[in-house]
Amino acid sequence: MDGVTTPAGGHVAEWLAHGGLVPVARVPGGELAAVAAAADFAVLPVGAVEWHGPHLPLGTDLILAEGFAAESARASADGAAPSGGGTPDGAAPPAAGPRGVLFPAVAYAACPGQTRPWPGTVAIRPEIAVGYLADVIEGIVAAGFPRLLIVNGHDANMSTVRAAMEWVSGRRTASLLLVNWFQLVTPAETTELYGPQVSRGHGGAYETSGVLGFDPGAVRLGAVDDLPPKPKLPVTHPYVLVESRPDPWQGWSGHISLADEPAGRRVRELAGTRLREVVAAWVAAAPPAPPTADPLPDSSPGVGPLLPEGGS
Repeated sequence: MDGVTTPAGGHVAEWLAHGGLVPVARVPGGELAAVAAAADFAVLPVGAVEWHGPHLPLGTDLILAEGFAAESARASADGAAPSGGGTPDGAAPPAAGPRGVLFPAVAYAACPGQTRPWPGTVAIRPEIAVGYLADVIEGIVAAGFPRLLIVNGHDANMSTVRAAMEWVSGRRTASLLLVNWFQLVTPAETTELYGPQVSRGHGGAYETSGVLGFDPGAVRLGAVDDLPPKPKLPVTHPYVLVESRPDPWQGWSGHISLADEPAGRRVRELAGTRLREVVAAWVAAAPPAPPTADPLPDSSPGVGPLLPEGGS
C-alpha cells in the first residue's frame, strides 16, 4: 500500500525521522512498546465486503478506507517522493510527517437491507458489529495507542463505530477520532466536478471516482449504464431516510458516465489533504483526562453531597 513503511532493517529509523505509517502486523512483539511510545497515533481502517454494482469491486469500501488511511500520515500534500529518489539541489528536504501505526482493516460490517440481498455482500448483525468494534478499539488502546484514528469507507459503520468509541471512552483514557472519507469533499465540490446531476450515492460517480483514484484497474466503467437515483426530498433541513428499496435501484444507483480517473485523482487529493489537516489539528491538541467512575464527586464545583433517599 502506498505510504506504508515495512518495519525491517532501517525502515523504523526512517519512520522515526520522517514519519509515515508502520503496519503493526509486522512489528515484533518485543519492539511494540518502543514503537507505541514513538507513535503519534494508530490508524484503523473500517470498510465492508458489499455489492456496489457490476462496475465496482466488492471491496470498494476497503479500498477507500485503506487508501485514505495511508494518506493520513503523508509528509507532503501530494505524498510524492522527489524524482530520482533525492532532494533537488538547493531544495529543502520534505518536512517530517506524523508517525502512525497502521492496524489491519476491519473488513466485515453491518450492511443495509438495500444491499444485503445482492451477490457478494457479507453482512453481520449490528449488535455483533458494535461489540466486535468495541473489543478491537479497546485492544488497540490497551496496546499503548491512546490516540486512534478510524478511517471509514462504509456509511453504515458510522453508527456502529461511534457506539463502540463511546463505550471504550468510558473505560480507557483515549482520544478516538472517526473520519468518513465520503464527507471530506463537500457537495458543492462534487457538483463542481460532476455538474448538476446527482453524483453522491452508493456506487455512484463520486464513489466510483474514489476507487479510480487508488486502484483504477479494479473499476469496470463500461459494465453499466447510468441508473439515475431517486431524487432527495425537496427540503434543505438535515434528515436520515431509510427505505426498503429506493427505486430505481439495483443494489447501486448513479450516473457512472460522469466518473473518470482525473476526477478520481482530484477526489483523492482533496480528501487526503483534508484528512491530514484534521489529523494535524488532533495530534496537536491536548490529550483527554482519564474517565471517571465517580460522575458526581463531593468536591465538584456546584455539586452538593448526595442525599440519602427521603433526605432533604
